Amino acid sequence: MRRADRLFQIIQILRRSTLPITASQIAEELETSRRSVYRDIADLVGQRVPIRGEAGLGYVLDSDYDMPPLMLTPDELEAAVLGAQWVADRGDAVLASAARDLIAKIATVVPERLRPFVSQPSVGTPLGRKNLPDGLDIARARASIRKGHKIRIRYRNETGEESERIIWPTMIGYAETVRLLAAWCELRQDFRHFRTDRIIVAAFLDERIGCRPGELRSRWKRHMQAQGLRLP
Repeated sequence: MRRADRLFQIIQILRRSTLPITASQIAEELETSRRSVYRDIADLVGQRVPIRGEAGLGYVLDSDYDMPPLMLTPDELEAAVLGAQWVADRGDAVLASAARDLIAKIATVVPERLRPFVSQPSVGTPLGRKNLPDGLDIARARASIRKGHKIRIRYRNETGEESERIIWPTMIGYAETVRLLAAWCELRQDFRHFRTDRIIVAAFLDERIGCRPGELRSRWKRHMQAQGLRLP
């Protein structure tokens, strides 16, 4: 790894952590020596990168530090393009359009030498079947999740039985050909996962859920872990 790339990666490691990171941890991730890390940290501090800490205790990067967000490595670019390609193919109409715009913006602003990693990536998403049609507006459902608002739905289960429920939406997940809306169900007093193609009709309510959206998501994660299910 070039030294300039290693300096950049040290900043990235510190940016993504809320706890002090030791030189040993950094050296292990970058497959280099602690002595090199000590020297690199000293150089970064000399360049006025606001790193606090000391050898043996760990380092932290000031939370208000910013640097150009598109100083990306080729691997990071291909990862971003791969994710955006998947969303463009599988996401709802609003997200799919946003994903295509994202790829175009990245291609416009990255340096010339990196543009082939956007226009001619070495990875691609598999061709798949189209998602079954949704029974609710996914873009509005995402807005309800962010705002912490309830949704009233009429739902048809796998046996064809219909029921009306008020739910607290927490996340939209993607399976191979269907989307799933994870939510707290007031009727069942538990978390449920609703296939969006089985939602017959949905009403987006102004009524707020009974907790903060972040708290609901944390409760859903604990529910998933208790069930032994994989989290996204």
